[in-house]
Amino acid sequence: MRRKIVILGSTGSIGKNALQVATHNKETLEIVGLAVKDNIDLLEKQIAEHSPRIVAVYDLEKAALLQKRVPHVKVVGGLEGLCEVASFAEAHTVVAAIVGAIGLLPTIAAIKAGKTIALANKEVLVSAGAYVIPLAKHHGVTLLPVDSEHNAVFQCLHQEDPKSIRRIILTSSGGPFRGWSKEQLQDVTVEQALRHPNFSMGSKITIDSSTLMNKGLEVIEAYWLFGVPLESIEVLVHPQQKIHSMVEFIDGSILAEMCEPDMVVPIQYAMTYPHRVPGLLPPYDFVKNGRLDFLAPDIATFKCLSLAYEALRIGGTMPCYMNAANEVLVHRFLQKKISWMEIGIKLEALMARYQSTKEVSLEAILATDAEGREEAGLV
Repeated sequence: MRRKIVILGSTGSIGKNALQVATHNKETLEIVGLAVKDNIDLLEKQIAEHSPRIVAVYDLEKAALLQKRVPHVKVVGGLEGLCEVASFAEAHTVVAAIVGAIGLLPTIAAIKAGKTIALANKEVLVSAGAYVIPLAKHHGVTLLPVDSEHNAVFQCLHQEDPKSIRRIILTSSGGPFRGWSKEQLQDVTVEQALRHPNFSMGSKITIDSSTLMNKGLEVIEAYWLFGVPLESIEVLVHPQQKIHSMVEFIDGSILAEMCEPDMVVPIQYAMTYPHRVPGLLPPYDFVKNGRLDFLAPDIATFKCLSLAYEALRIGGTMPCYMNAANEVLVHRFLQKKISWMEIGIKLEALMARYQSTKEVSLEAILATDAEGREEAGLV
């Protein structure tokens, strides 16, 4: 029997790679639902290729327009539509890859419907980990990380006792500005910040990679996914990004997951787990990739990483607030309304005056997200 898959965010980089994996594994994977924010032109092509039973478009006007183009497919719109596709009865696995806070409620809907979650939306755990993790346990739902770093840790921890973990080591390329001084970073352009050295990704995550906020968000994710103390999660700059993360155990042994920096590997692992099926990449060339460098991150220059650690130490609604504010600040940088340096400077100032609350109900999380976005748009 083929595993039936829903992809939330099918027109983004993760979604497109997930569809590539599905095409490569037609005998074991079947696409039954797709959801996007507003890119209906690409979605229409995906519908023609994969024949899903249901699709959702967050933009209501574009949802109505798409329905006229594809009358043979059920098209639903808005946030309710995303949630309907996420909880689609026929689906076994939901790839949660919608970027930003709009991915939170659909992922929660999928969890409540008992779906296995291939999680690629950082905001779900960064903003709402204290709510989502107990919810997933209550419904007996497995969260399979799609991020290459967390997927690597997940593979290294297979059948290991969590008490045996000494350290989780998340690797980072260091972004396009690795080794740059504060003086050099004063005049960073949007175009420079969008040139990730190893991966082709969406604009928001690429900017987060340049500030090292992406790695900070991954620290928070790892905290919730693997249940280890914050002090046991470290970041190591590894420019080649051949080792995607490592786990050091209390006996001194270290397990690392290696492969080419290509997202189809962790995506396929999450979509086919617990089985392994033939992949798309050729055999790894150790001679060609013989050099592996490791450096400590420069947290004084790239302050967003330390801000993420601080948000998790404070706890409560602070990680949610930080995430929402950062998302707006990144958007303002992409619009060239603030400088690259101001992302971290303004975020630090916003966090300093925000009063975190310990309540982590869904209502509190949504209210905090809205507050962080509003305030980050005004500074």
